[in-house]
This record gives sequence, structure tokens and C-alpha cells, in this order.
Amino acid sequence: MFGIGGGELVFILFIVLMLFGSDKVPEIARTMGKAMAQLKNATNDIKSEIQKGAEANGLDAKSLNDITGNINAEINNAKTNLLGDNSNLLGETGKEIEKIKEDIDLIPGPIKRQR
Repeated sequence: MFGIGGGELVFILFIVLMLFGSDKVPEIARTMGKAMAQLKNATNDIKSEIQKGAEANGLDAKSLNDITGNINAEINNAKTNLLGDNSNLLGETGKEIEKIKEDIDLIPGPIKRQR
């Protein structure tokens, strides 16, 4: 629950009890419960309005999945066309960098990096 452990929850409840007193805690809990219920109802209303709007425009879950699948396919096609068969964009430069790394690893003495 919100990343709060049991001990932390007990500590928070203890602080609330000390700040507000035992007579106000039930009233605060009722008020928070009502606020949470109103928030849940409001989010459900928003979700249903969005769903109704999507259905009115001819969109349903299957068509949305089809659209996202087509978009992902086009993105993959664009990546393939850009990179071609050579996914290594560095080409010869990458080979030179690897050669220099090997040369550095072969250097003896105090100059060599410690891993």
C-alpha cells in the first residue's frame, strides 16, 4: 500500500493520534473515506465518458489494438530501412576503437588502468 510497511503505518497512526486526539480520529477517517469514494466515482465517470466517446467515434478496443500494432510495425520498418543490414553504425571506426582498447590493455606498468 503506497510502499509503506507495517511499522511505518503504525508510526503514522501514532502521530495522527497524538496530533488530533482519540475523539477526532474516527471523524477524520470517515471524512477521508468519503473523499476517497467521491474520487473513485469521479474517475469511473471520466472513464465511462471516454469509453462512450470512443464508441461514438467507432473506436473499440480491437481497433485501437490494430492501430497501435500498425504503428509499431511502421516504426520497425523505419528502423530496418535506416539501419539496413548493418546495425553497427560505427563500422570501421568501431573496429579501430576496439583495437586501441586492446593496445591499452597490453600496456604494462603503472600507466595501465586498474579495473
